[in-house]
Formats: sequence, C-alpha cells, structure tokens
Amino acid sequence: MSTSSVTQVYMYNCHVDSNKVSLLDRLKALGVKVGTAATLPAPETDSVPIDRVVPGGFRATLRGEAFVSEQTFGADYLHGAQSILLNSPLTNLAMWARDPRVANLPLSSFAFLDTETSGLSGGTGTYAFMVGVGRFEGDTFRLAQFFLRDPAEEPAMLEALTDFLAPARALVTFNGKSFDAPLLKTRYLLHSIPVPFADYSHVDLLPLARRLWRDRLPSRALKYLEENILGAPRTSDEVPGYEIPWLYFDYLRTRDATPLKGVFYHNAMDVVAMAALLSHMAAMLHDPFDGRIEHGLDFVALGKLFEDLGERDFAARLFERGLEMELTEADFASAVQKLSNLQKRRGDLPEAVRLWESAAAQGHIYAHVELAKHHEHRQRDPSAALAWTKSALELVQSADLPPYVRKFWQDELKKRKERLQGKKKAKEK
Repeated sequence: MSTSSVTQVYMYNCHVDSNKVSLLDRLKALGVKVGTAATLPAPETDSVPIDRVVPGGFRATLRGEAFVSEQTFGADYLHGAQSILLNSPLTNLAMWARDPRVANLPLSSFAFLDTETSGLSGGTGTYAFMVGVGRFEGDTFRLAQFFLRDPAEEPAMLEALTDFLAPARALVTFNGKSFDAPLLKTRYLLHSIPVPFADYSHVDLLPLARRLWRDRLPSRALKYLEENILGAPRTSDEVPGYEIPWLYFDYLRTRDATPLKGVFYHNAMDVVAMAALLSHMAAMLHDPFDGRIEHGLDFVALGKLFEDLGERDFAARLFERGLEMELTEADFASAVQKLSNLQKRRGDLPEAVRLWESAAAQGHIYAHVELAKHHEHRQRDPSAALAWTKSALELVQSADLPPYVRKFWQDELKKRKERLQGKKKAKEK
C-alpha cells in the first residue's frame, strides 16, 4: 500500500468513532495480517524504537520476546500527600468488597493493574497494547509496564504478564471489573493461554469512590481523585486518555515511539495512584476519627456505607460527626434525615438512649432532639420531652451555627415545644 493510500485510510478512520472501529479493523485496512509475523507498511518517518523513548528491556517467554519497562518507588515515596504503603487493616474494606480473603492477604499479594487499549468498545477486536502492573516487594513498589510493539507480539506480552502476576492473589483496579479484567481475559482465551488472575480476589476502587465522594465531588474519575483527594496533580507529561488509542495507532503506522512517552507516564501514574488511593480508603474505613477526614459529607457517606454493612451504632457516630461539621443547608437536612431513619432501625433502644445521653452531655443538639422524641413517643412523658426540647432550644440560641442550621432547628423545636406544652396540660387535667 502506498504512503498516500495509508494516509487516506488513516484520515478516513479519524472521522469514525474510535469506540466502534477496533484496532483490528484499522490494521486490516492498512493491509496488516494480524496474528502473523507480517510487518506494517514502511514508516513515513524515521522510526524511533520504544527502548529509545522509555527505559526497558526485552523479556523472553515461550511465545517470544516482550518489551517491559520497569521502575520502583521506595518506602518514603508520597503520591501527593499520601503514602502508597498500606498501613491500615483491610477488615472493613473486605466487608465492603464482600470478600473476606482480602482482609487476610499480605500487601505483597496485591497487584495494581491498569490497561491502555485501542478503544473502549471491548470485544475481540480491542487490544490492550499496554498493561501496567505494580506489586509491593517489601516496602518497595515495583511497577512493570508491558508494551505491545506489534500485534503479533501479544501472546508474548501476555505470557510475560502472567509471570509478573504469579506471586499475587488479588487485583486492585479502577473500573477493572467492568473493563480491564474482562478485556484481558478475552485476550488470554483467544490465544489459549490460562487466565492468571481467574481465581484472584478483585478490589475495584471505582464503586467505593462513588460511595465515598458522590455527593461531594463533581467527578470520581481517577485523575480527579488524584488531584482533589490525594493532592497529586500530574505534570505536563500527561496525555488525555481519549488521545491514547490514536497515539498508538500513529505509532503502528510510523514506528515512531516518541509520542508514547506521555502514554507510559499516564499509565504509570494511574497504577501508582491506585496504590495511594487504596491506602487512603483503607485508612478512612479503618479509623474515620483519626483526624484525616476534613469534610462533613465524607462522614455522612461513611455513615451510610457502614449502615449498609449492618454496623448501625458505628454509622450513627459517623452521621453525628458529620452533623458537627460545616454542611450546606440541603446536605445538613439530608444528613439529619438519614440519622433519624437509622436510629429508628437500630432496635437496641437502651443502647441508643445511652449514646444519645452521652452525646447530649457533650452539647450535641441532635441528641437532645432524639431524647425529646424518645420521651414523647416511647415513654409517654411529655414533661421530660419538653425539658429536652427546651434544652435543645437553649443550645441553638447559644451555639455558633450557620443561619440556615439555626433556622432549621428553631423551626423544628418550636413546633415540638408547642405540641408538648399542649400534651402536658392535657395530662395534668
């Protein structure tokens, strides 16, 4: 195929949705016999091999050679403000993941995996041309990036990946249950190679990120969390994700690997960010009260998560802490409603009363209100309920509260006070 023909095919493909046109289709259009040793048309520019762009070497496998670039991160490395070392137990995270194996695995058993692909459509025509995987060896984080120099090298790349994953027993991904793992499984099956992670535990951080920050952050994309949760903005080496398939296609056409340096950086930061994010999330779930959580909505989100896990007493404490912090009017009202509903479902009334009395002694308005409700509706004692209502009103008047919070409590408590005064008079007659 002439250079002009290649250019025409490429320009045509540029006008087609990259999610619908697979790399396989593009390669066929260029006259490439995928899966054989056939080579691409002569490059339009001077070729620059990948080993001149990023440090790496060629790993021998039963299926041929695979290119692998490796780097390590020491125990003192911080990704933004967060260590990538896991310093918290994974017991609660394992409960959330519904996989008790996760709680008992050593850190060295986790493999942090991310792929760069020829498109987002999936299926047999979509390649993972780069797979980044990180594993802890002692306190050192070892990152390996397996790169597909040519489609014919895919079996070798998959075999090399299998060797790297051999010590692991769990995958950590970001949207990997829906995309990365099924895609790699398809590629392994196509080449009749056993899937190395078939029986691994799998912790997908995206669903947990949505649970924790859905109400506070406008995006739960990994890069956004990296900047706004971990405090780790990326450098100018970063390339947008949507450009990556086209950069790889250009490389196959020209054999100039120079633009792929940014793709290697993007993939490496995704993998390292997952390690840091797991460390941060594990700490949040293990001990939310250690001072690292600074936003009321994060406590509210954790409260709902632990309520769903059946840890209702702990969830109540989390909701109460969230209410002590600054929230918008809508978020405040929503948190109050969530806590009210939780208290009704807790069932252990003596323990609930004990917790409310303890919180009331510390000046929590919400606890005074709950005790007023308890004495009015359960104890049938309007005098005691009225006393708790009045003490709540006094706290509202003296506390340094945002105007909308003060108004919320005043409106609720004044109505309760009037009703209780009426009940008290009726009972005294």
